[in-house]
Amino acid sequence: MGPVATQLLRRKPLESIVAAAEGESDPHDPQDGPRLERTMGLGRLTLLGISSVLGTGIFFVLGTSVPTAGPGVVLSFVIAGTVAALAALCYVELAGAIPVAGSTYSYAYASLGEGIAYLVAWCLVLEYGVAVSTVAVSWGQYLNEVSDALFGVTLPDAISQPPGAGGMVNIPAIVAVLACTALLARGTRESILVNSILVCVKLAVLVMFAAVALTAFRADRFADFAPHGLGGITAAASAVFFSYVGFDTVSTAGEEVRNPRRTIPLALLLTLLVVTALYILVAVAGIGAQPEGAFARQEAAGEAVLASILTSVTGSGTAALILSAGAVVSIFSVVLVTLYGQTRILFSMARDGLVPQVFRRIDRKRHTPAANSWIVGVAVAALAGFVPLQELADLTSMGTLIAFVAVAAAVMVLRRIAPDAPRPFRVPLYPVVPILTAAACAYLAYQLPGLTWTLFLCWLSLAAALYLAFGRRRSALREEVEREAIEREAETSATL
Repeated sequence: MGPVATQLLRRKPLESIVAAAEGESDPHDPQDGPRLERTMGLGRLTLLGISSVLGTGIFFVLGTSVPTAGPGVVLSFVIAGTVAALAALCYVELAGAIPVAGSTYSYAYASLGEGIAYLVAWCLVLEYGVAVSTVAVSWGQYLNEVSDALFGVTLPDAISQPPGAGGMVNIPAIVAVLACTALLARGTRESILVNSILVCVKLAVLVMFAAVALTAFRADRFADFAPHGLGGITAAASAVFFSYVGFDTVSTAGEEVRNPRRTIPLALLLTLLVVTALYILVAVAGIGAQPEGAFARQEAAGEAVLASILTSVTGSGTAALILSAGAVVSIFSVVLVTLYGQTRILFSMARDGLVPQVFRRIDRKRHTPAANSWIVGVAVAALAGFVPLQELADLTSMGTLIAFVAVAAAVMVLRRIAPDAPRPFRVPLYPVVPILTAAACAYLAYQLPGLTWTLFLCWLSLAAALYLAFGRRRSALREEVEREAIEREAETSATL
């Protein structure tokens, strides 16, 4: 096996990963400065997870899924939540064993080797970057709706719509991203506090929708529960599955959480439990409030489904306006936590020498990777403001699914190579659950369009080139192995 192949398969020792996160001294570490600060408890970390999952999809997903599944879409949410829970169980075990920043990247580095970990990291960078850009693009549209309803004022399409959709530059998207960047650079404590407030507002708005819609509830609208059969329910489950994407952001906070071995696994499970319950509540309330056929008509007319239901039930636009304001809040919070996750992935990579060291520099006053945040924020703002993203949206799903497959594989490999590592939580029904997780995610990835696969392979090719040109030569693990080899040779020569 050649030196390149050897390095690609080289794993970072589990104890070394944990020691670096816990701040144990390393005489060869070039960074002599502050570290990330542990400020989050279970409550705020769970709210961070809910924020990352509960995006704008819930405001529109019924418009596309009810025509496919009928009232059986309630079961579709249960199926999709179950698939997401399989992946979450794998994350739970790994988050307890490897409580560090970096999420899937760190897990892959400890189990699958440096080469796969590097590619997985760039899958995550792709997932977060495209996701936050796409979400930010729609922020201006909702902001216009609220502004028009309140003040009768809207921004011109040229500066509030994305290129390719009638606009030249999406200024609101740029503003949203840069505002979130400034908040992240200011401090994790402040960012998480703001996010917690925004999530509570978002949850209150959706509970308000359910409460109002349930006043018009009619049980007979569930009489024909599966008009399109089991096939319609499973097809809708595939569509709504991506409403669950994002919970892995919880595991990127491994070095800023108190008692991470316990807190991160619990936050992951609580996130999925709360989100699934809320999705089912909204679906039951919405379907019970209007006939099935109305959903398809609203979707075809480009209407916001939940807002239309509230207008119909109340006969007033006030409740719908509140819901639209909730969508504005929802988008901002998703941008905030997704940017957070992306900066922590790059922070971990920089600590391992695989990307430039600027991404790991910690501000001495704020205890945040401020330079990292601004580099990522400016890049994402440019993407959101100037680049047509319609063809790139599926890349978010691709990056997520590949990360889930890597996590499932990491669970099985670590069980073999580190059987005695501390695991506060263990995947039940092992190895059935990780195998099912990998198979289900691989199948969903297979269903994505050919263009998505082409763009994804181009992205991986670029990542491989960057690794060969920079990461492979600057790898901290490579330097450590070479240093140990020199020390062993010196000891051997001394004994001779």
